[in-house]
Amino acid sequence: MGSPSVPSQAKADSAPAPAPLRLPAAPVLLGAPGRVVWIDRDGEVLSLSVAEAALRARSEPPIVCHGPGLARRLGCDPFPAFDLLELYAFVRPASFCPPSPYGLAAVLGFPKPSEPEAAAALLPQAAATLLQELAARGTSSSGGDRDAAGIAWTMAQAGWPWGPFVIAALGYGEGGSTLPRRSLGLRVWERLPDWEERAPRGAPGSRPVLPEESRARLAEVLGQMTAAEAEPRPQQADYAAAVSAAFAPRATEDAPEVVLAEAGTGTGKTLGYLAPASLWAERNDAAAWISTYTRNLQGQVDEELAALYPEPREKAAKVVIRKGRENYLCLLNLAEAVGQLPARPQDAVALGLMARWALRTRNGDMVGGDFPGWFVDLFGPARTLGLADRRGECIYSACQHYKKCFIERSVRSARQADIVIANHALVMIQAAMGGGDDGQLPSRYVFDEGHHLFEAADSAFAAHLSGLEARELRRWLLGAEGGRRGAGGASRMRGLRRRLEDLLGADEAALNALERALGAAKVLAGEGWRQRVEEQRAQGTCEAFLAVAAQQVLARAGGQDQPYSLEAPAQPPLEGLLTAAETLAADLGDLVAPLKELRRLLLARLDDEAETLDSDSRRRIEAAARGLESRALLPLAAWRDMLRALAEDTPPEFCDWLAIERIDGRTLDIGLYRHWIDPSRPLAESLGRSAHGLLITSATLADQSFAEPSSNKAATGSAEEPPVWRAADARLGIAHMAARVSRVSLPSPFDYARQTRVFIVHDLKRGDLGQLAAAYRALFLAAGGGALGLFTAIARLRAVQKRLAPALAEAGLPLYSQHVDGLDTGTLVDIFRAEEDSCLLGTDAVRDGVDVPGRSLRLIAFDRVPWPRPDIIHKARRAVFGGRAYDEQLTRLKLRQAFGRLIRRADDRGVFVLLDPLPSRLLNAFPETVTAERVGLADAVAGVKDFLGR
Repeated sequence: MGSPSVPSQAKADSAPAPAPLRLPAAPVLLGAPGRVVWIDRDGEVLSLSVAEAALRARSEPPIVCHGPGLARRLGCDPFPAFDLLELYAFVRPASFCPPSPYGLAAVLGFPKPSEPEAAAALLPQAAATLLQELAARGTSSSGGDRDAAGIAWTMAQAGWPWGPFVIAALGYGEGGSTLPRRSLGLRVWERLPDWEERAPRGAPGSRPVLPEESRARLAEVLGQMTAAEAEPRPQQADYAAAVSAAFAPRATEDAPEVVLAEAGTGTGKTLGYLAPASLWAERNDAAAWISTYTRNLQGQVDEELAALYPEPREKAAKVVIRKGRENYLCLLNLAEAVGQLPARPQDAVALGLMARWALRTRNGDMVGGDFPGWFVDLFGPARTLGLADRRGECIYSACQHYKKCFIERSVRSARQADIVIANHALVMIQAAMGGGDDGQLPSRYVFDEGHHLFEAADSAFAAHLSGLEARELRRWLLGAEGGRRGAGGASRMRGLRRRLEDLLGADEAALNALERALGAAKVLAGEGWRQRVEEQRAQGTCEAFLAVAAQQVLARAGGQDQPYSLEAPAQPPLEGLLTAAETLAADLGDLVAPLKELRRLLLARLDDEAETLDSDSRRRIEAAARGLESRALLPLAAWRDMLRALAEDTPPEFCDWLAIERIDGRTLDIGLYRHWIDPSRPLAESLGRSAHGLLITSATLADQSFAEPSSNKAATGSAEEPPVWRAADARLGIAHMAARVSRVSLPSPFDYARQTRVFIVHDLKRGDLGQLAAAYRALFLAAGGGALGLFTAIARLRAVQKRLAPALAEAGLPLYSQHVDGLDTGTLVDIFRAEEDSCLLGTDAVRDGVDVPGRSLRLIAFDRVPWPRPDIIHKARRAVFGGRAYDEQLTRLKLRQAFGRLIRRADDRGVFVLLDPLPSRLLNAFPETVTAERVGLADAVAGVKDFLGR
């Protein structure tokens, strides 16, 4: 093994000469549960203490897999290393890989390592495989990797450890030819294809999809799948037939066809609804929108669509994933970051890998698409997610990269697609605004994970007058202030003037309105507002209001000795709050007036200059007017209403309160908050009028507290409201729609009595973290890993993790934790899925996002009964939705969702343990065929061992 030098820059575009493969002469470092494995340069395998491993790592860069995670495991700062994840991201950009040696082994086709020493020995082999793959690909313009050498050279010059070895593998360096121009690499936007405008489709047709046609389409799709792919699902065809009613033409204006469909886990609902949705789209020349709550399910729906469209090009044309603009890479941000490299060479490695990804990504989606979640842990958010359009500063057609923009490409592709996979948040916002970026709304929606629609609507239709929201609006209006530079810094914070000045030209009235608005915007909270408010030196009326609001919260909220957020009723107001609110409302009015005038003048140009405006300018004006409305005028109007309500009574449909948002006892935000008590009302108002058909589906819609024996065992097509559907109807806004509604319920095909056990442990002392941690330890060890620990509070999770980690390490069981490990939830689940005997701790996001079939998930342990948090908004809703019954509905829903994670296939087996006494009236959260056993911890541990054959 050698250490090749980096060649100096010379003649461009020479053909590289073949070169022997070189690997770094470096040790290997792997953190295993309970020990650290070090393989030195001579191949000797050592087992080191954490302290000694950290010392060696700092003195000699080792080969590792996921350096930041390893540094956390060693309890030290990040150290220079040959990180295989970086090499993988370079060689296989936009390709999936769980960030662990076991995940790396799986994607590279190596046998699963049987022990940590074998996993450590695999790392140099993985490096050799990746470098060989790169060398075999070549750098020719016809079929080769023509960008690799230039990007690698730039990264190597900045000190990337893998740089010289990548360059050597490409045939450059010692004994090789000179490099191509380095600019060929990082300027990847120049080599992306332009998107093309296509003629609009026109209004959708009205041809229905009949039940028997849905069955036939499903059978056709299943017939193309292998036996392993098409797992027998008896109820799937019944489901497909029943939900086809959502694709019938509506009979009355503003009255959609609505189907509420509960399909037990394993029914196969995804292909079940894709069958009629795809058929309707083909027949009516329009897109059916599939909306999910979690990114995880978006990916699953996309994968399932490969069965409908097995040919990749056809799938690329017919299926589009749509998200909010803030999820996509902004090419202008990337170009500006590359332009700053001479002053910020430390960004070169991150930007080089970002450039590699940008050329090969399917759609530029940086949150849940083909962008590796572990990128953010490797390089930090500023160098990764900070390159997305996060502040709404897009300049549309004035951008030099407009014709290559990932977002614009996605919008246009969605107009021509048959299936658009979106998320609840985007659908809600578009419906509330009367259309998306193109001003159009779909007519057919499928809401998977429909039990989350209430939460999605609650978030979409809420108003928050807070320090963070005010600061973001100020940034949106004024751009960067104070000359702050750096990664994600001033140059990419484009204010309203920079976005609009060329569009306004010499229009004095519009320019005057713009200047007045920018002057008035300085009333909003600015950079450093939090510290100024805490130190009683607020600047401007917004910060002055926040200071008094914080004073009221601190005076009236309990639990100030805890690290959690604090809240207090807005009424009655503290002395000084009304005066501060009145002054701020007036100042916000001074901001609203010129913004309204500016928007009016922009829209007037569409008429006044109709004969001369080109299409790009027209679209840009429409986008600017839409942005002024959605980003500024709507929130400002809500803020002024909220401020005025402090002197009056809050309108009965809303709940207002003051809060200090905290994380680990540190203040994050301060504000006045307004939520709909029943957010299904605006949901119904927006979607109920625009949509022609709505399918709302989930494994957990109905409330079984009203179920008669076996009433959930047969499909029904009832248009009447059976008692089990009352809660779902209330939370989904059915009562607020003039809709024709049908309801269907299909049970899970799984044999839960045979495949599962449920234990409710009753002998733990509530609040004793030592006992709780001991219970998790005993249960996880009894299962031999493959365990998911769910928590209702982050603080308890962290406390248990700290006590649990040493015992699991000693037993050789990997432990991963949300809120501890610094990785996003999706990446943690990927690791958990890849490592069969690992354990994972998490909260709600893990509960909702886990889809782990097989032995990797064989035990779920829940720390407490997941009662709703009794905060101000919940109390207001509790009074409206049924008091204790409402609490119990929500609790049953969470328990059903958690239990549903356990069994994902017909051959799965698993145990669900609740470490908290459960009232008997909530036992129907579990399947009817399952008997929950109330036992002590010792019996639960024995039961886990016995059932799992340990």
